[in-house]
Amino acid sequence: MKSNIEIQRIEKSKIDSVDFDNLPFGSVYSDHMFVCDFKNGEWQTPTIEPFAPISLDPSSKIFHYGQSIFEGMKAYKDANGNKMLFRPLDNCKRLNKSAERLVIPQIPEDIFMDGLKKLLEVDSDWIPTNEGSSLYIRPFMFATGNGFHASPADEYKLVICTAPSGAYFAGKVKVLIEEKFARAANGGVGFAKAGGNYAAQFYPTQLAIDKGYNQVIWTDDNTHQFIEEAGAMNIFIRINDTLITSPTSDRILDGITRKSILQIAEDNDIKTEVRKISVGEVVEAAQNGNLKEMFGAGTAAVISPIAGFGYKESDFELPELENPFAQILKKKITDIQTNKTEDPYGWRVFI
Repeated sequence: MKSNIEIQRIEKSKIDSVDFDNLPFGSVYSDHMFVCDFKNGEWQTPTIEPFAPISLDPSSKIFHYGQSIFEGMKAYKDANGNKMLFRPLDNCKRLNKSAERLVIPQIPEDIFMDGLKKLLEVDSDWIPTNEGSSLYIRPFMFATGNGFHASPADEYKLVICTAPSGAYFAGKVKVLIEEKFARAANGGVGFAKAGGNYAAQFYPTQLAIDKGYNQVIWTDDNTHQFIEEAGAMNIFIRINDTLITSPTSDRILDGITRKSILQIAEDNDIKTEVRKISVGEVVEAAQNGNLKEMFGAGTAAVISPIAGFGYKESDFELPELENPFAQILKKKITDIQTNKTEDPYGWRVFI
């Protein structure tokens, strides 16, 4: 059943003021946003309205107890003007998985998908066609119910905002393997896209930046001996011709790009292993020349190559390869996302 969505269009679009040839990531916003409130035990009539500030009471529980989750998605437009999403139902399911963990009411798939598609129809002109660009989509849900008592809120808000964006990262990054701080712990919320997960990353990441690195490689919370994630992304490590990534858990996000990479790699005769990988194994592989590649994987960057890493006051550089897995896999994923090739997996969803 289609959701009944009220549409309030902006009086005058600001699109003519945007330089689509020079888009920063996630800081230029489209004309409209999708909003749906949860009150009196049920989701209310959703609206599409002009992008504008949100007014909240100072006692809203989002400010006090951090019930806030989000997703990251992209919309694309091909040369013929076709508009498409990439695995959007996976984002909806993961949003609801995060919601369950933070005791936020789950959003029905029809409200999410109908609202998302209608928003992209209304703001269709904001989907860039420049190579490497896309319309970044940020769904987020947070507590709006009031009260200083430490308990789940009784009211919530789902918002979907969009931002035409260029590439997330430029060039390769240099990372520091973390030896003290942990991104997440067993039994915690590391698998959820909770805002607090990312806030907690900022301090150790800044310490790494102060040392001359771009990002942190997170290790397990108990021993700091096993590789887990790369900054805000899943991580892949290539030793010889095997691509290795850590298994998902309470601590590791079940990345949609991660799952896509594993499937495409398998179908293109790239050997993969999903297993724990120790820092010692990575360092040894770097020392003996068997470490060929490391890269982060996530919605924003798709794949972000790592040029080198630091560990225990030592730095290790990765080799420059002529045809790296990162380049092969990124092209195959982005070609599916942008309708440049067949999609044997049914991941591409036309709007």
